[in-house]
Amino acid sequence: MNRFFTLGALLIGLAGALVAAPAALAQPSPDFIARREAFIDQLMKRMTVQEKIGQLRLRSVEAGPHPDMAGFEKEISDGRVGGIFNTVTRPAIRVLQDAAMRSRLKIPLFFSFDVIHGQRTIFPVDLGVASSWDLDAIRTMGRISAIEASADGLNLTYSPMVDISRDPRWGRNSEGFGEDTYLTSKMGAALVKAYQGDDPSQPGHIMATVKHFALYGAVEGGRDYNTVDMSERRMFEDYFPPYKAAVDAGAAAVMIALNSVNGEPATSDKWLLQDVLRKQWGFKGITISDHGAILELIKHGVAADGQDAARKAILAGTDMSMSDTIYDTNLMPLLKSGKIRIADIDRACRDVLRVKYDLGLFKNPYRDIGAAADDPPDIYAESRLHRPEARKVADESLVLLTNRDHTLPLRKSGTIALVGPLADDQVDVMGNWAGAGRIYQTVSLRQGIENAAGGKVRVLYAKGANVTDDAAMVQYLNQYNPHDVQIDPRSEADMVKEAVDAARQADVIVAAVGEAQGMAHEASSRSDITIPPVQERLLKALKATGKPLVIVLMNGRPLALTWEARNADAMLETWFSGTEGGNAIADVLFGDVNPSGKLPMTFPRAVGQIPLYYNHLPTGRPFDPAHPDKYTSRYFDITNGPLFPFGYGLSYTTFSVSDVKLSAPVMKAGGTLHASVTVTNTGDRDGATVVQLYLNQPMASVSRPVKMLRGFSRIELKPGESRVVSFPITDDDLAFYNQQVKRVVEPGKINVYIGLDSDSVKATSFNRL
Repeated sequence: MNRFFTLGALLIGLAGALVAAPAALAQPSPDFIARREAFIDQLMKRMTVQEKIGQLRLRSVEAGPHPDMAGFEKEISDGRVGGIFNTVTRPAIRVLQDAAMRSRLKIPLFFSFDVIHGQRTIFPVDLGVASSWDLDAIRTMGRISAIEASADGLNLTYSPMVDISRDPRWGRNSEGFGEDTYLTSKMGAALVKAYQGDDPSQPGHIMATVKHFALYGAVEGGRDYNTVDMSERRMFEDYFPPYKAAVDAGAAAVMIALNSVNGEPATSDKWLLQDVLRKQWGFKGITISDHGAILELIKHGVAADGQDAARKAILAGTDMSMSDTIYDTNLMPLLKSGKIRIADIDRACRDVLRVKYDLGLFKNPYRDIGAAADDPPDIYAESRLHRPEARKVADESLVLLTNRDHTLPLRKSGTIALVGPLADDQVDVMGNWAGAGRIYQTVSLRQGIENAAGGKVRVLYAKGANVTDDAAMVQYLNQYNPHDVQIDPRSEADMVKEAVDAARQADVIVAAVGEAQGMAHEASSRSDITIPPVQERLLKALKATGKPLVIVLMNGRPLALTWEARNADAMLETWFSGTEGGNAIADVLFGDVNPSGKLPMTFPRAVGQIPLYYNHLPTGRPFDPAHPDKYTSRYFDITNGPLFPFGYGLSYTTFSVSDVKLSAPVMKAGGTLHASVTVTNTGDRDGATVVQLYLNQPMASVSRPVKMLRGFSRIELKPGESRVVSFPITDDDLAFYNQQVKRVVEPGKINVYIGLDSDSVKATSFNRL
């Protein structure tokens, strides 16, 4: 049973829905597959070519105050739409499904939405949940997201995003699980299973879309939508495994990336979409273009016009076209001219119909919509939220970065100066891609501290600064939502003075600084990953008061925090922590919860170090900080190495890790060897930590990373308590792709590292025969 769930989570009456996801999805039986394929065969024999093309169109209601709903419904009733996205309430969905039921063959629509880190209840952004290193936490988020989304009539989400990213400049880091292949694979697969369960047609389940296939997180310069140039061996070694893990977990759909790969846009890349995805990995679901991506083949420079773009996309294996009319307009002329075959359309149409069958929509097109009489009277009702679970996940997602002289936890007495542009903010604590969450239902840090203090602490609040004083940046961030970034019209001097006056009256300063959620979002890549200058100036003014300074970070990417790390008495990374964010942050600040989060991405000292990641390859002239020779791989103008390494995170207690013990000095081919350590809580508080296993093969046919995560275990210990943590090591953990892009295991020495982050480890070795 998932330890996160409480009886209070059973708010919408789906008995048994809130259990942990199974270890593996049940595979459809041969009888089920035969029935499904026979049904689709018979249906497709009755379909016109235009109706088949209609199934390949993924459409959204027109934006703006006066959408042409009559025209849109006619498109649907004419059989020219296969699925809908961005319609998220039962009444609106029911109208569109009614239109589908007026079509000649009554083929149902499916309804999809960006349920990224919650639907009504918003959990921490995925980079935050990844910081828990807890698969139960991600299953909790996935199950509640599915329950709430399906209760709104939705069938499919565009999640998980499993793009490996090693560049903090990329705005979409917040949507993913970080820089590591192994951790991301585990998180992505767990989320797919949590969404879909054993049978996605059952109540309280939705289907998953793994994205963005492929390599979107590796765009050059961390600049969104940019190009990727990468060796095939590195693709299979580092970047492909999370997509494959999600496919193996049963993901129903794959969203195709917007970037090009070695000169070929992913949307028209037959090698990616057919050779790798379908032939090598056996994927049977639907592939979906990203928003308008087929038409963008023209701008990529690989298609002459819309018809040429449609031809390349359908031939490559792009099943559904999101948002545009390009398939509707061009596939029929292409078929008539012989530039594509009916088999190309049939293949894509069958993929779409197969997913609808698996969802149970042919059996009941209204399976999640129900009758109007059963609609909730208030779709935003507080009773629909799952606050305890969101708070528990957020508690585990917070990472304590520094804590000098036990500044934290705070005492529930005296006076706190709470300052900063994010201290009383509900928009940004909720984060980007916040589903159907409501801002007014989100707990700000100010509210959370006041809730936790219970009147025992005097809280002096001052905003102190705007999130940025760059007018062009504010205009950019507010381009589509004019209320995303609210600017206080007072002068900077007046705001800083108010904050300093509050600080001088306080025993401790809590400064909430970082990024607006829109600064770490799609289309929000940053060339400068420091805290905006106006906030830096506020922090320096606060530091000058001499009062203890606690920095609470809210952000969606690793930041360069060299001044902050040197000058803060304590620093807590909270990411964008969701509906219950303020309460969870207060839990940790006051010590009601002992922080246990670990970083899923490396924090650099400066943007010039990027890319900086823990599992890099060695060089012929490696840098040794103990002997910093000139002619080694280094920067001479900065302290080398990360500010905070991958896997790092402090606690209010302390832990010791024993030397590593191996079950044997050698491992035979196909065998299993166990590596273990004894972890002891050497402090005076209950606490949790994450024990991490890394491996390295120092000599092989190709250069291997200096460390590779191959296991992790989250444990909770009382003061003085010890526990043996053991990790199995198999050939699967040692396998890699050689120069011929063949997955192999080579004999030789294997270094084993176990510790509480990627830098602080105990080491031993064994021989693989």
